[in-house]
Amino acid sequence: MREVELKMNRRLWSILLAACLVLTGCGKSETQEIVTKEEANEKVQIGMSFDSFVIERWQRDRDVFVSTAKELGAEVNVQNANGDAAEQISQIEYFIEKKMDVIVIICIDSNLLKDVVQKAKNQGIKVIAYDRMINGANVDLYISFDNEMVGTMMGEALASAGLDNKRVVMLCGPMTDNNVSYVDTGFQKVMKDNDIEIVDSMNADGWKAELAGNYVYDHYDTIRDVDGIMCGNDSMATQAVRALAEKRLAGKKIVVGQDADLEACQRIVEGTQLMTVYKPVEKLAKAAAEYAIKLANEEDLSTLSTIADGDNRVPYVYLEPIAVTRSNIDEVIINSGYHLKEDVYLNVRK
Repeated sequence: MREVELKMNRRLWSILLAACLVLTGCGKSETQEIVTKEEANEKVQIGMSFDSFVIERWQRDRDVFVSTAKELGAEVNVQNANGDAAEQISQIEYFIEKKMDVIVIICIDSNLLKDVVQKAKNQGIKVIAYDRMINGANVDLYISFDNEMVGTMMGEALASAGLDNKRVVMLCGPMTDNNVSYVDTGFQKVMKDNDIEIVDSMNADGWKAELAGNYVYDHYDTIRDVDGIMCGNDSMATQAVRALAEKRLAGKKIVVGQDADLEACQRIVEGTQLMTVYKPVEKLAKAAAEYAIKLANEEDLSTLSTIADGDNRVPYVYLEPIAVTRSNIDEVIINSGYHLKEDVYLNVRK
């Protein structure tokens, strides 16, 4: 009986001692160390919502961003809105529910995301507008290329080509993409400075490239009487040149575009497209991933330049684009590894 009583007393003392450790903080150091290790293992969570992957370059942006973020210890959840603005809003709300640290948005409509972005910011989530501004949303960072310079480069390429009649048409992207207005501004200024008439313009809803081809078919008389065509991107240029080919005008009408898509580079060496604007998306995507981590870690970005989003001044990071023609395509596109030489020159006889 005495032995049982002693065992019970020892057990009681053990319980009391454990309680003492908890109440007095005797075990605090060890507990803190465990928590710190758990916190250190928590990865930054990034949600990324794309407009779509119809445009060739977006796949490159995605791959480089995800790869860079993973190297920096983050996890990325990529969603594709397939050109549906309502679906993109739903995806952002999903990221909010998942308590992402940062949401990166390649917006479909620059004017429709203000409210849902504010909802994310109210939850302490950082928001990056990637390549396209989100108007009035006061995002934590806007990162893109100098899009007005893109339009300037397109205009300078046409002006330098020696336009006989000094007449061009503009086949532009949708005005729901805020970058389109920047590109148009740069292009129109060059046209004005060189006394070149913009005979007509159109905007392709949802960046539907086939609308550029349809324009060539439906406005043949206009196309026949102009010297050149400014295309909002290379996908639109592809459709426009195909329509020109059917009208036996390919190579006779000067075409410019942007994005340095493979088909555009092939046309440049073949002679049916004068130039494209190369935007080093690898650098943009890499920088965006790095800034996403900085935002997640509450790093100060107050030293960055700012740009107006309509209502606010937001931190702004921009990269310079590069005009690509037949004279520098090997140096800029091939030597950089953006496209392989055998692919670019696939249709050119040796």
